[in-house]
This record gives sequence, C-alpha cells and structure tokens, in this order.
Amino acid sequence: MLITLEGIDGSGKSTLHASLKDLLADLDPLMTREPGATWVGDQVRRAIKEQIDPITEATLFVADHAAHLAKVVRPALAEGRLVISDRYSDSRYAYQSVTLQGIVPEPEKWLRSMHNGWTIVPDKTFLCVLPIDEALTRLKPDTEREHFEKRETLEKVQNNYLSYAKAEPSRFVIVDAMLSPEIVARFVADAIRVELETGKKRKGRKK
Repeated sequence: MLITLEGIDGSGKSTLHASLKDLLADLDPLMTREPGATWVGDQVRRAIKEQIDPITEATLFVADHAAHLAKVVRPALAEGRLVISDRYSDSRYAYQSVTLQGIVPEPEKWLRSMHNGWTIVPDKTFLCVLPIDEALTRLKPDTEREHFEKRETLEKVQNNYLSYAKAEPSRFVIVDAMLSPEIVARFVADAIRVELETGKKRKGRKK
C-alpha cells in the first residue's frame, strides 16, 4: 500500500513522517520521500538552491519521481510492504504548476501528461492544511527562504492541493495541521491502520 503525505512548506509533513515511523514500527513501513530518496533527488535539491530555470527544475523533479518509483517504491510494493512517502507526485502538480505559470501553456496539464502511463497513484493521501500566516511563522526568515516558500506561492499551492482533494475525496484525507503534532500523528497512524485492514478485507472478498 502506498501512503503519501502532502501539504505546503511549514505544514508539519516531515515531523509527521518521522512520528509515523515510530507509531507504525510494528508494520515495518518503508519511509521515503521526494526529492531525496535517490541520487537524482540530491540533484533536485541542488537545483532548488541554485534557482535554475523553472523548466529544468520541473523536469528534474519528474526524473527524481521516476527514479524513486523504479528504485524504491515499486520494489517495496512488490514485496507487499507499506510505503509512506513525504511528498509525491501531487507536490509536483501543486508546486510546479505555479512556478511554470506564463512559461508553458497549461502547466498542470503539461506536468500530468509527463506522468501518464507510468506513475502510481497513492492509495491514500493525507493533506496537511493550515493558514498561510501560520505556515510562514514556522519557516526560516524571509531572506533565507527558498522561492517555493514565499507567501504568494504558498497560497496558490495550497489552493491547488485543496482542489485535488475536492476532485478525489476518496483518496485525500484533509488533516488540520493546527492541531498538535502528537494528535495529528496519532490520527494519521490510526487512519493508515484502518486503510490497511480495509484493503485486506477487499482482497479477501476477491478470492
């Protein structure tokens, strides 16, 4: 089963990801992330720091996703493992469709077309949502932020995420990121256990 954690910068995803590793230790989940799970991801992080042009940046993100799937996600799913990823393809659609505005026509459509036919849709996506003002207080000072972490960008990105959740209510679970990290982690961990149990029952009925 593939579980993904999404949300704007400052929404607490990485903290949640770390907590789930402990709360779900008995299930031996594979904890991974995008970018950064492969050497391609390391190059993406370098590109972000150097602020290269948006098209190069976006295609590097897609390349990282492909490598992540091939080297990490697909093998783990083939073994029947639970995979939990901090960011995944929805991050690309939400963020890069903003940074590519005015550079390529219909940027989100362009991004999704690059994923069609080979990506894997998550079984469940937990979307951490909070006010932009609160997210900004959790980030570095304005002069030290990456270009993704500016107010205008974060507002557009979160609106994108919410539109995806509205379009796919059976996959997305909206999480109140204003709650304490402990409450959020427990809620998501319990929801993942329920999802796993439900998945087992579905497989049982199909036999």
